[in-house]
Amino acid sequence: MRNRKLNSNFLIGIIILSLVLLFVLVGMFYTPYDPNEMNGAIKNAAPSLKHPFGTDNFGRDIVSRVMTGAKTTFFVAILTVAIGAIGGTIVGAITGYYGGWLDEVLMRINDGLTSFPSILLALVMVSILGPGKYNVIIALGIIFIPSFARVVRSEYITLKQMDFVKNAKLMGASDLRIMFVHIFPNTKPILLSAITIGFNNAVLAESGMSYLQLGVQPPDASLGRMLSEAQSFLLTAPWYALAPGIMIVLTVLGFSLVNEHK
Repeated sequence: MRNRKLNSNFLIGIIILSLVLLFVLVGMFYTPYDPNEMNGAIKNAAPSLKHPFGTDNFGRDIVSRVMTGAKTTFFVAILTVAIGAIGGTIVGAITGYYGGWLDEVLMRINDGLTSFPSILLALVMVSILGPGKYNVIIALGIIFIPSFARVVRSEYITLKQMDFVKNAKLMGASDLRIMFVHIFPNTKPILLSAITIGFNNAVLAESGMSYLQLGVQPPDASLGRMLSEAQSFLLTAPWYALAPGIMIVLTVLGFSLVNEHK
């Protein structure tokens, strides 16, 4: 019964993510209107056939803005996870394979970083680097490294004791080859699970940073930036926040349901 529930949740998650990704992919090549085109005559217009989610306070089509904003948010999330996964894999592989003083030093630094709320560290880094899309990517990417490093390290500690690693050493394989040719492929299942969780967290983190106006800057759109702009119009134009809010919820829900299956 539990397996049936997990399978149904996984299927629902895949369907949700497929719809979200389709929406984002279409937005890469087509939007109903220019997402930055302003029209003072239809400011804060209610949803209609021409504008299914209405317009914002500059008369811009919200559907077009959400399509572009979701693309930006996903772009930031993908690069953030890429930096975290690559950096974390390198750190985790080195510490897990060699151990000793190197493991102690790097993992104490890792523990120090994870002892603080990640969003707080990101806020500090962005305040130093300055607001902007690429500064948020750098900040969040660095913040994500410790979580990936811990996952990969635990796998390497277990796998380096396996017979195939001992055989590779007897055959004269270098440490680098053993680490990334023999051991690394066996970490893919747990690493893929960490990536899905990381992407989920990256979407939320980017949305939060842009909501605080530290991420994507005008006139560019992102889901968090749109929510920030919409908060002043919740009573007069509640549809302004509806579309970006739904997009964030569906993305997080989809990844959560998929990851629950693993």
